[in-house]
Amino acid sequence: MALARVETLRTGPLQGAASELSFRRYLDQLERDTPEEVLHVHSAINPSAFEATAVLQRLEERNKYPLVVFDKPLALNGKPSAFPLVTNIYATRERCARALGLRPEQAYQELGLEYARREERRIAPVVIDAAAAPVKQVVRRGDQADLRELPIVRHHRMDGGPYVDMTPVMRDPETGAYNIAFLRNQYRGPRKLGIHMSPRHNWQIARKHEEAGRPTPVAIVVGHHPAFYIGALNVSPFGEDDYHVVGSIAGQPLRLAPSETWGTDFLVPADAELIIEGEIAPGVREAEGPFGEFPGTYGPQRVRWVINVTAITHRRDAIYQDIFVGHRDNWVLGAFPKEGSIFNRIKGVVPTVKAVHLPSSGVGRFHCYISIDKKVDGESKQAALIALGACDFVKHVVVVDSDVDVYREEEVLWSIATRVQADEDVDIIRNVKGATLDPSQTDDIMTAKMIIDATRPVRRPFEARIDVPRDVVERTDLERLIGREQLARIGL
Repeated sequence: MALARVETLRTGPLQGAASELSFRRYLDQLERDTPEEVLHVHSAINPSAFEATAVLQRLEERNKYPLVVFDKPLALNGKPSAFPLVTNIYATRERCARALGLRPEQAYQELGLEYARREERRIAPVVIDAAAAPVKQVVRRGDQADLRELPIVRHHRMDGGPYVDMTPVMRDPETGAYNIAFLRNQYRGPRKLGIHMSPRHNWQIARKHEEAGRPTPVAIVVGHHPAFYIGALNVSPFGEDDYHVVGSIAGQPLRLAPSETWGTDFLVPADAELIIEGEIAPGVREAEGPFGEFPGTYGPQRVRWVINVTAITHRRDAIYQDIFVGHRDNWVLGAFPKEGSIFNRIKGVVPTVKAVHLPSSGVGRFHCYISIDKKVDGESKQAALIALGACDFVKHVVVVDSDVDVYREEEVLWSIATRVQADEDVDIIRNVKGATLDPSQTDDIMTAKMIIDATRPVRRPFEARIDVPRDVVERTDLERLIGREQLARIGL
C-alpha cells in the first residue's frame, strides 16, 4: 500500500512542532467566554429512546441553538455511560468561527472566505508514538470492543435504530490518500454496524478494496476538535489527502498515530476523543435504514455494507459527539466549508466573485447563492456552472450582483424579483448526477439542476437601485438621536 507523505514526529526536540488539537480546550473556552451558548443537562436521559433529540427539538421550537452537554446519558446496555454526550456543536456559524480562531462577528462572509484562504495551502500531518496519543489511553480489542457501552443516539421516529453519525476515515489502496466523510453507521450488534455510502469518495475506496476481494479498513472518529470536522467537509477532488486538508483548516499539523488493527498501514487522529476501528466485509450486504437525513426527510431502507468492529480506543475521560442531523447543527456544518471550496473553484475562472453562500433554507447544500462584480455578460452562468460541477449536492444556483448580500436571503429574493425574466434568465440542466438523499428525485441518482441569473446586464442600461447616501448613514449616531434605553428595548 502506497504511503501518503507525512512528517514523522518522535519524542525529542521536535515534540513541540505539533500541538494537541483538543476538543475539551475548545469546550472549556466556550463555557468561559460565552456560557450562554452551552447548556448542560444534568438529569439522566436515554439517547437511544429519542430523549436527547427531544431536548434539542424543544430548544429549536424556541429558536434556541446552544451546544448541549448531556452529563448522564445511558449507554445502549441501559447502564450509565462513562461518556458524556455532546451535540448541537455546529448549530451557529458563530461557534464554528470560534473553532477556527475567528471572532463571532466574522461568522458570515469572512468565515467562508477564510476557509477558502486556508484551503489553498496544505499542512502535512505528523505521526506520533501510540503511547503519546490521547486517543490510545484506553484500548479495547476483539470481544472487549463493545458498542453497547456507548451512548449512541436514535434521532428521529422512523430511524431503523441508533446511529453513529460522525466521520468514517478510509484510505485509497492505490494512492494511500485518506478520505474523511460524514456517513451514517447503524448499530447492528455489539461489534457490527451498517454503513450507507453514496457514490462519492469513500464509496470509490470501498469499491476498489471489494473488487480486489479484501476488506476495507475504516476508522470512525467519534469526537474531535470542531476544526477536524470542518476541514473534513471540503470538496477537494478525489485523491486529495484529507488529513492534509484538515491541518490546513485547523492551522496546524494534524497529529496521527498507528491504528490498533492495521498499525502504521492505517493512521488515525491521535487527539480524537473516541475511535471505532473496523472492516467493511467484501460482498456482504444487509438491510440498513431508514434514517432521518440532512434534507429533513428520511433516507429509505436499502441493502448496504456492513462494518465488523475490531477495536475501540478512547481518552480516559472521552466525550462522545453526535450531530443533530436534518437540523441546523447539520446544515451549518455542511454549508460554509463548501462555500469556501466553491469560492476557490469559481475564483480561478471568474476572479470578480465576491461571496458564496449555501443557506439553511436549502439545507446547507441544495441552494447556492453567488455574488459577482460582473464585468462581462455570461460570467454569471459561468460561475453557476462551476458551482454545480464542484459540488453535486448543489442543485439550484442563484447568481446576483455584488450590491446584493448573499447572507441576507430577502436581498437574494429581491434580486430574483427585480432582475429576472424567467424566459431569459432561468436555465434547466437535465440528467445530472445529484444527491441520492434528495427526496424530490424520481431517479436514484439522476436529477435536474437550475441556474437563475439575477444579475443586471452589462451591455444595456438597467434601473439603478435606490440608496440613502452612505456618508450620511455613516455619520448618523443612533445613540445620540434616540438614546440607549430605547435602543436596548429593540435589542440594539
